[in-house]
Amino acid sequence: MRLFCIAVWTCLLVLEGLLQLASCQPFQLDKSDAGLVRDCEANPPYLPPTVTNTSLRLSKLRVLMDSQNISVYMIPATDPHLSEYIAPRDARRAWMTGFTGSAGIAVVSRMKAALWTDGRYWVQAERQMDCNWELNKGETTIVDWIMTETKEREIVGADPFVFSIAEWENYQKPLLRGNRQFVAKENNLVDIIWAAERPPAPTDDIIKVPDEFLGRTWMMKVKEIRTQMKNNPYKPTAVLISALDETAWLFNLRGNDIPYNPFFQSYTLLTVDFIRLFVNDSRLPADIKTYLKTGCARAECVQLKAYTDIRQNLQDYVNGSVKIWIGREYTTYGVYEVIPESKLLIDRYSPVQIIKSVKDSREQKGLKEAHVRDAVAVIRYLVWLEKEVPNETETELSGADYLNNLRSEQKFSKGPSFETISASGLNAALAHYSPNSETNRKLNPDEMYLIDSGGQYLDGTTDITRTLHWGTPTDFQKEAYTRVLMGHIDLARSIFPAGTIGNVLDVWARHALWEVGLNYKHGTGHGIGNFLSVHEWPVGIGSSHTCQLQEGMFTSIEPGYYEDNKFGIRIEDIAMVVKAETKYTFGGIPYLTFEHVSLVPYERKLINVTIMNKPQIDWLNNYYEKVRKTMSPELQAQGLTEEYYWLQKHTEPFSHSVLVTYSLINLAGVLLGNFLLQGRLL
Repeated sequence: MRLFCIAVWTCLLVLEGLLQLASCQPFQLDKSDAGLVRDCEANPPYLPPTVTNTSLRLSKLRVLMDSQNISVYMIPATDPHLSEYIAPRDARRAWMTGFTGSAGIAVVSRMKAALWTDGRYWVQAERQMDCNWELNKGETTIVDWIMTETKEREIVGADPFVFSIAEWENYQKPLLRGNRQFVAKENNLVDIIWAAERPPAPTDDIIKVPDEFLGRTWMMKVKEIRTQMKNNPYKPTAVLISALDETAWLFNLRGNDIPYNPFFQSYTLLTVDFIRLFVNDSRLPADIKTYLKTGCARAECVQLKAYTDIRQNLQDYVNGSVKIWIGREYTTYGVYEVIPESKLLIDRYSPVQIIKSVKDSREQKGLKEAHVRDAVAVIRYLVWLEKEVPNETETELSGADYLNNLRSEQKFSKGPSFETISASGLNAALAHYSPNSETNRKLNPDEMYLIDSGGQYLDGTTDITRTLHWGTPTDFQKEAYTRVLMGHIDLARSIFPAGTIGNVLDVWARHALWEVGLNYKHGTGHGIGNFLSVHEWPVGIGSSHTCQLQEGMFTSIEPGYYEDNKFGIRIEDIAMVVKAETKYTFGGIPYLTFEHVSLVPYERKLINVTIMNKPQIDWLNNYYEKVRKTMSPELQAQGLTEEYYWLQKHTEPFSHSVLVTYSLINLAGVLLGNFLLQGRLL
């Protein structure tokens, strides 16, 4: 017995050491990019085939700058509505530099050109930019670089319609202190030299969302916003609607101007007396014009104006006794600067964004139903992967294409809601990676695989992430995955007072990771629309965008962990904010919690229930029961027998007995350790 106890204790010590070793972050390896990135120090410079030659473009831009006495010109990666995704014709920075990453700003002087972007995109920039461009990795700020490249009283030019109010002022103030002029140039210089090569403006018809998916008519929404104006103590006479999803939502209209986003180029000026829609009216069929009541001039009718007339209309409107309510987040400086400060009412978000974020009963129903159909596509994909990946013939790109096709077969599908993140092995360590022909990797059964994808449907927008493994994961991978899942569950289970800001809840998602010294560097949640934006602010968790959470809002829950050059983990579901059943209601304030609407099982072989607590396992089993009850009849209705039986297997409940056994072993180990240390068994 004595030898047995010593042996058990020794095994436990060894096991503890191995677990600690496995929990340590492995040393960092530098990915070899030889031959894939530029080498501007070589003679002659080496440029990979992915580089864009920008010499002629820069030459033309500098000639134009000289003709307007501009010493430096700034080119951000935004559009006139500060959209997250932009139309091809608005991708000015990408065209000028060759760099297609979503974040970053280009700055061109008479002699130099430089790009600033965050660390996610440095390798991509080195692969895509030629040696005309410096890649600034934080060595100097944009303002300091401009100060070096210019003399006092020289002009720094920029298009005010592609800068937010805050961004413009953040450049303007230090440049003025340095005695440089920061001048608004309404005619974008890149557009001028892009000329005929620039993609044309969309001309396809704008469509109406079918009535069956609508809970409110556009007239009801206008009335609701006017009520907000009336009740506002500052008594605004108008709301300026700049964000594209706001106008689309307000009028229940959709377009196809931007990839993955069903929007159309527009502004709306909604006043107490009239409604003006600034749009290319040739894109509005006769039935849409009738629907908008464009044939009358009453307060309940829509007046159509040219998209480019927004600035002049605002200048005319502010001549009266008026006050315009704007949201700072999506209003550009080009619109803002023509409104006198005394006639402005500024909030972070417009009232339309706030109203839109709380879904009515029909919108809630639509989002839930869209997620059921979307789950069918994702489950079919997971079944397909289990069969195909062992053959080692599929890649990140072929997998993404296959999933997109599966979604397209679902009822009311209108395409992906964003570019699919299909990431195998070390590529998944890049949180926002999307595969291309240069980075595409084969799907390997011995590597982790992260698939983050979503769909647009007439009744809702979806977004879901699952992390998979088809072989034998390491203990560290299992622990990291399980701790991400624990954080996901803890946040999903949380109960909080109505009005709680999303940022307050972020710690729930991170605590299980923090306990062992792990973390992730992105936000934990974002709002989502109804056939609108996949990232719909101001709803969110762990982001500077977040607002007070209210019943009827929808948010993602997506903690993760990323091991550089090794693997990435993210578990993302969409959840609805619902009323919680609590024993008490302190102060008469209702308490809220989350209800999951994503319905796809997690990766079973990556879950280590021995480090989970009972409430977490109970939540997981309850979720699996919901997935099984909801998805089984849908899979059967679509004749998907193989997927039906796969679902039964992958939603089997987890047993608490493992947790109890592990706890008893731990307790026995502690007791044995005490005896050994005190010499009681010797």
